[in-house]
Amino acid sequence: MSQEQPRRRPDQSPGQEPLKYGDVFNVSGELASRPVAPRDAATAQAAENLVLGETQRGGPAAVMQSAATYNERARLVGHRDATKVAREEGVSVTEGINPDGNRVVTEHVGGQVVAKYVEPPLPMGSPGGALDRDAITIGEALEATALSAGDKPIDKSDAAAIQAAEMKATGRTEIDPGGVAAMAQYAASVNPRDVNKKKLGDVLEDATQKLPADKVVTREDAKAVIGAEIRNSPTMSTTRGGVAESLAAAARLNQNTGK
Repeated sequence: MSQEQPRRRPDQSPGQEPLKYGDVFNVSGELASRPVAPRDAATAQAAENLVLGETQRGGPAAVMQSAATYNERARLVGHRDATKVAREEGVSVTEGINPDGNRVVTEHVGGQVVAKYVEPPLPMGSPGGALDRDAITIGEALEATALSAGDKPIDKSDAAAIQAAEMKATGRTEIDPGGVAAMAQYAASVNPRDVNKKKLGDVLEDATQKLPADKVVTREDAKAVIGAEIRNSPTMSTTRGGVAESLAAAARLNQNTGK
């Protein structure tokens, strides 16, 4: 039987509290005070799979699953528990296209938005990865970001996107100690407490010279960078003119010109 506020289990610590929706999402009212339950997470996963074809890595369903697993292992909820709000008002995933032609995905739990993110359009095909004199490379796309969003202070999502871009450019699983990804990670770590914040333009200017290797931007490269930026964004969205959008634009142009 599902339950709204589970009673204390025999092996539950007296002061232990379950993870609630308000702990993992920016929600309010009744939903914020409810524990995340296993059946809620299962419903969210089903909704994402139905609309998006898969459970999004780092998305709301994955967050709910992690919270529900913690609650269940701590004996704070039962395996078949579901909150009233999620059960009666539901979990939904919708998608659409905004005026800029970008895909917009919105996810609701109990009638409240828990995530809304924008994915720039990507070309259907995949250009080759070899360097071409007329094609746009990852380094050049990063330099374009320095122009389009150069004044933006670097945050965690920017650093993750830059790391994904550098790893795609080099084909390595580790970043270069003195490369743009390392610089971006350092900036993201000090910016919250630094008055003179490091900006995208500071790191990405002359990116082609700072990268240890470079390659033509492909659809797969852009998709990886978009995913990294969205997963590490508090709003689960890409930055307008940022790293992900620049890589997506470069991949699209390369496809359109047959590169």
